[in-house]
Amino acid sequence: MIVFNIDIMLATRKMSLTELSEKVGITLANLSILKTGKAKAVRVETLNKLCAALDCQPGDLLAYREES
Repeated sequence: MIVFNIDIMLATRKMSLTELSEKVGITLANLSILKTGKAKAVRVETLNKLCAALDCQPGDLLAYREES
């Protein structure tokens, strides 16, 4: 399963989820869905905005974990 490491990136950037929401233009609810792993898909445009706001690469945000 693909997971988002948004919490890690926010902590290292000392940024709140609300700040990220404002910078990216995505609702808190949608960011929460990504953060909790409940998202079924993500747009490349959204990933691009997240990377720009967090000054990171897509690989910094995404990780693969085997489902148990």
